[in-house]
Amino acid sequence: MRIALIADTFPPFRTSGAVQLRDLSRELVRQGHELTVLLPSAELKQAWSLETMDGVEVLRLAAPRIKDISYLRRTIGEFLMPFAMKRNFRKSPLANVKWDGVVWYAPSIFHGPFAKALKRASECKGYLIIRDIFPEWAVDMGLMGRGLPYRFFDMVARYQYSVADTIGVQTPGNLTYFKDWTTRPGRSLEVLQNWLGPAAGIGCSINVSKTSLHGRKVFVYAGNMGIAQGMDILLDLAARLRSRSDVGFLFVGRGSDAKRLAAESVARGLDNVLFRDEIHPDEIPDLYAQCHVGLVALDCRHKSHNIPGKFLTYMQSGLPVLANINRGNDLAELIRSEEVGAVSEDNSLDTLAELAEDLIARLDSDAAFKSRCKALFSRQFSAEAAAQQVVAALGVHQKETQRQSASAAKSNEESKLSIPRV
Repeated sequence: MRIALIADTFPPFRTSGAVQLRDLSRELVRQGHELTVLLPSAELKQAWSLETMDGVEVLRLAAPRIKDISYLRRTIGEFLMPFAMKRNFRKSPLANVKWDGVVWYAPSIFHGPFAKALKRASECKGYLIIRDIFPEWAVDMGLMGRGLPYRFFDMVARYQYSVADTIGVQTPGNLTYFKDWTTRPGRSLEVLQNWLGPAAGIGCSINVSKTSLHGRKVFVYAGNMGIAQGMDILLDLAARLRSRSDVGFLFVGRGSDAKRLAAESVARGLDNVLFRDEIHPDEIPDLYAQCHVGLVALDCRHKSHNIPGKFLTYMQSGLPVLANINRGNDLAELIRSEEVGAVSEDNSLDTLAELAEDLIARLDSDAAFKSRCKALFSRQFSAEAAAQQVVAALGVHQKETQRQSASAAKSNEESKLSIPRV
């Protein structure tokens, strides 16, 4: 199939979304499909640039800046983004390509107009991959009320949903949010689990044995440290366990709270805690090979279901997890049923500390932890399975189109044969 994938993040960005899309792209190509990734770029001096990366065609289209700017400027930039991408796409050498399917990734919620334009031009099906439900989660977090800004973002999001033929959400718990969306004929809703490709294994620039955490059982957190994560309780946990010389905490990444948390760690004199800057995603497996437990944090105010990308990397590396997440999240039942760690849903430091102590003790007594984690990853979170699922949803339409075309051609041929010669 010839597939277009629209996104606003991709390497060289190091976000979890960029890594996911890189791995999905590689897998689609490995499975024999022709893939073009369409990305906005604020750095381009011309309308477009075209390159090939790991067998994937990457078309960058000039668009307003949407990263590392104020919320207002970002909103304006993202609103204008799909229209700029559509305009500059028409100037590119791929303007007349006919796609067998269009896939796009949310966040962002603003891709709808561009996705619709590509679908209409190629008369093909569209698959929307949703990794968070915005603006609902922002309301849950108290970052936004249900006033005018909410209504604007909700309108944009619902327009994007209306463009899709299939929506893939990341957990079963998110299916109910789209119950009304499915009432329209021809729409399909399914769970598309998060995914990762094979680990790179290139080594890591962080050598734990040369830090103050050497010889300790290391709890590691690698990823974004922002409002949505609710990281403060993890720092409180480190403070609670500071008397244990056999336990340490390593935080690696960036985000709106990263500098604040690092400064607070120093101010509290937490000598069992280290903060390090973001590293390349391909270094993560070797980092985890030096650690013992992976940390997951989601702000307790969330009401939607979320399985963070870092959870997948922990499972892939055989690391059991200690999670502090919102009550009722599908991830809690997954951790418990698969016996791959411990999880707290009450946002209590006492609960989390008790679970941490118990998990530390179990690390030595439960030799099957690593194999259970890896088995769960292989069964549910491979890039191969995700690519096959997306293609299957697009392929249903492709096969139906081919059938209709063949039927129409046959009818035309029969009509010709039935016309009497004069």
